Amino acid sequence: MTRVRFLRPDGSLDKEVGADVGQRLLDVAWAAREPLEGACEGVMACSTCHVIVDPADFERLPPASEEEEDLLDLAAHATRTSRLACQILLTDQLESLTVKIPPESRNWMGR
Repeated sequence: MTRVRFLRPDGSLDKEVGADVGQRLLDVAWAAREPLEGACEGVMACSTCHVIVDPADFERLPPASEEEEDLLDLAAHATRTSRLACQILLTDQLESLTVKIPPESRNWMGR
């Protein structure tokens, strides 16, 4: 079990939730009712699950694939620490992972 912290677009804490090691961050966000779209359901055909990872946590993530970097180029307001939630698998090393969902991503298709 690990913990994930979701921040509001203004940087304040929205919620902190428990998650199983091995879960995708996208699935954790959906289970926590975070309004993260993920329109392609995690098959890397879009950039609608874009999150901004806290800079201290970003260094603990494995590098993004070339395909993920290409998709992030399409994400509105991507930053140096942007990643796709469908590509982040939670590990013990990511305990207390902190991410912010950009405000433009808040269209979660009724989930």
